[in-house]
Amino acid sequence: MCDARRVTGDSVCPRDPGAVPGTAAPAGGASRRQGEPARRQEAAEDAAVVERAKGALMALTGCSPQAAHEDLVRRAKAARRTLVEECRITLGTLVPPLSHATGAGEADGVTVLAALGRALVQVESPQDLAVCLLEHLAAPVGADAVLIYRPLPAGGLTLAGYAGSDGTPADPSWRHVPPGSRSAALDALTAREPRWLENTDEDGKRHPLTGEPAGRWPSRAWLPVTGAGPADAAIGVLRARPGPFTRHDRELLHDVSWLCAARLRAVTPRPQPAPDRAPEAVRALLEALPGATLLLTPLRSPAGDVEDYRVDAATMQSAGVLGLDRSDLVGRRLLECWPAAAEEPLRRGWLSVLETGEPYESEPFAQQEAGPLGQGPSTYAVRAARLGDGLVVSWLRHDTSNRQEQRLADLQRLGRLGWATWNLVTHEAAWSPQAYQLCDRDPGLGPVPLERLADLALPEDRPVLGQAVRELVARGTPFDVTFRTVATAGPRHVRAVAEAVLDTRGAPVEVHGFLQDLTAQRSAELALVESERTMLAQDGVLRAERTLAGRLQHALLPLPRRPVRLAGLRVDVAYLPAESGTHVGGDWFSAIELPDGDALFVVGDVAGHGIDAVATMAQLRFTAKGMIFTGSSLTGALERLNTLLLHSRDTKGTATVVLARYRAADRRLVWAQAGHLPPLLLRGGEPRYLQRPFGVLLGATESPVYEEAEIVLEPGDRLLFYTDGLVERPGEDIHRGLERLARTAGTLPCDGPGSLVPLLTEMLETERRDDVCVLDIRAPGDPA
Repeated sequence: MCDARRVTGDSVCPRDPGAVPGTAAPAGGASRRQGEPARRQEAAEDAAVVERAKGALMALTGCSPQAAHEDLVRRAKAARRTLVEECRITLGTLVPPLSHATGAGEADGVTVLAALGRALVQVESPQDLAVCLLEHLAAPVGADAVLIYRPLPAGGLTLAGYAGSDGTPADPSWRHVPPGSRSAALDALTAREPRWLENTDEDGKRHPLTGEPAGRWPSRAWLPVTGAGPADAAIGVLRARPGPFTRHDRELLHDVSWLCAARLRAVTPRPQPAPDRAPEAVRALLEALPGATLLLTPLRSPAGDVEDYRVDAATMQSAGVLGLDRSDLVGRRLLECWPAAAEEPLRRGWLSVLETGEPYESEPFAQQEAGPLGQGPSTYAVRAARLGDGLVVSWLRHDTSNRQEQRLADLQRLGRLGWATWNLVTHEAAWSPQAYQLCDRDPGLGPVPLERLADLALPEDRPVLGQAVRELVARGTPFDVTFRTVATAGPRHVRAVAEAVLDTRGAPVEVHGFLQDLTAQRSAELALVESERTMLAQDGVLRAERTLAGRLQHALLPLPRRPVRLAGLRVDVAYLPAESGTHVGGDWFSAIELPDGDALFVVGDVAGHGIDAVATMAQLRFTAKGMIFTGSSLTGALERLNTLLLHSRDTKGTATVVLARYRAADRRLVWAQAGHLPPLLLRGGEPRYLQRPFGVLLGATESPVYEEAEIVLEPGDRLLFYTDGLVERPGEDIHRGLERLARTAGTLPCDGPGSLVPLLTEMLETERRDDVCVLDIRAPGDPA
């Protein structure tokens, strides 16, 4: 005997206690009295209870339908209940497992999931699910709106459910997500990973922020609904307040997406194609029509808004445009087949047709053809007209021949050419409009006959063009001749190219050719030739000037052929002109013995090049020598040189110079400088630069200040005076050049004649852009 338990009025014990009962049937006497219709209704109700309990278990645990059924059967057998009784008890006492809840926040999350799990049992559609989620997530995570997107077979997403404070999304861009877009919902569904949008500025760079305005929802979460199977929906949780989702919020939303997976699959089965509702006569008419045409029925929301269209009939050519077979088109939603129907302004145009009855035709657009006759983009326009409560939509393909003609016209215009044909048998001729324009001829006068084509050329060019035409007509010899013609805008250079079409006997019967305007090209060529002539003339002038300046420089600045002895010092001089350019620089030097037996050393550099620089160099060189000869001090000589440069012909000229006077009696070298680089002293093989006394470059100011410095040369000392051409390199700091000179001079041998050659070779590796002048002064060593 089994216990009698009253749950739903049915017996709690199966007829065969050892067997697992299936769907319960009423007691024998009652069922016979109810009759067959009542039994069928009761069986359907019991089956619904079983399916709802299975869905509840799937929603809570994410298990498969088979696993949920087996679990319910196991429970019923263990409790000795019927399957229907167990399902009713499960639905009434549904509580999710709490084994993982360890903290207060997690316990709250489990409470939310438990309440949501019980509510999911009553969900019948994605819209119900959106409302249910908003109700249960508003307080825990601050949700202000919930959206549910389902993928379309043709790509993209469609809005399946929405809940929010305004009841329905006002922005049409919410309703459809086109394939290939950067939408966060589509990205989350594709990657099967949540997308957290918590910074409007940064997130807007990665994903377009839908909504009016875009900043209405400053924090958003997009969660793929995966469950135990593939991702088949995306849930969006939108908040009106900014800020990131907390770790607890993220974990809760992740669990919610898993909890909704099975229920969402249960309430949104894969839509089956709707039956073809178009009358047979309409279907037959569309099958006979050419082109791509669809008969569409609007599908409206409960509020009356058009959400989509159902394809009721289609022509055979529609398959090539939409990429589906005709049998797959009829009965389906249009957005599944052609998501572009949701884009503006096409959507507004179709709605206007339904409201006003006025036909609508879109602007031309490019679309990829999928049919066997055309693989590649084609240009279409869509025309819509109202038929009863529906629409007849046709794709109008732009005529290929018209496009080819337009392309040919564009090619002639951009290439500044025009075609021409002459029939030698009928004496008919045809020119393109561009040919008339090139020849500055009125189209009303008609084409120029081939035998008179030479009349278009200037008299001096007519013989060549006329001879080419005669040989073409007589022998079929093609020609390519350029001639000049007179147009309204002035002389024009025209290229004429023609070839003959021969008959079976080899005689010319037709001539095809084209005319091309080469005026711009010829003008550029003439300008280039003139520019080359000018450059050559200028180069000749510069070379002549360089030659003259070079000769003048050699005359004013003779170089000693070997080292000289001055006041007991050995002096070696090197002067190297620049290798590039056509100008001669203003580098100069002096190394002379004064009347009292002292030695004078001077190295200078005048800014600029050419004859003016050479002239200024000569002035400064001879003036400095004369003043020192007459007893002027070094600083006094620099002051007078500065005054001379300020009042010379070139008032903006400047120069640098270093003056040194050596007295052999006490080996004392006194020196002064005006903006010049410091001398390099090598003593005992160790290089160091002398500390420069104060002095600004010549020509910089009317009241300069110059100071002197002195040094006692020891036996074996070596002193280098030089100009900046020795150390300067393009794009390099001058200090690096000075370091290179000190390092090189300290490592190379300095004894014997020609010792400057290794130094100059090492320092001047690249092409010289400036003159180089070096004075190498050496004190004799101790006598052996």
